[in-house]
Amino acid sequence: MNKTFSPIIQAGLVVGTLDITAAFLYYYAKTGNSQVFNVLKYVASGFFGKEALQGGGGMIVAGLLFHYFIAFVFTVLFFWIFPRIKLFHRHPLLTGIVYGCFVWSVMNLVVVPLSSIGSRPFVPLNAFINLLILIVCIGIPLSFMANHFYNKKQLDHVAVATP
Repeated sequence: MNKTFSPIIQAGLVVGTLDITAAFLYYYAKTGNSQVFNVLKYVASGFFGKEALQGGGGMIVAGLLFHYFIAFVFTVLFFWIFPRIKLFHRHPLLTGIVYGCFVWSVMNLVVVPLSSIGSRPFVPLNAFINLLILIVCIGIPLSFMANHFYNKKQLDHVAVATP
């Protein structure tokens, strides 16, 4: 059991950390504001509403928890889907790119519009940068981590089966 959950937990932590780090860097580059934890208040505002943006440490922690929860949901989904689609094993880079696009689509077309944040104006450059972040920080790493996990699992299974 631990051999299955440990890689998924590790993958969720890796992609969640890569994604939030990229979000902090992008926020700082775009605004010049060193208060990068505003990103986490924004995440928390999806649940708590605009009041979260004025909140303190509690909203930052809530935003971090929501962020990692979402990262883990996408990680578990990917690890569940990966062995069911054989093409994923043959093309991990392409799979990662497609999954990053899927994550962007779900977040921007479903999650954010249904949250307290609501629909936002579409800004092509921001959308493109956010898409690249999700591809590079979530899709591609998840694809290579899942590929490694399932290849290792298959090799372990073969090693146990041979006398």
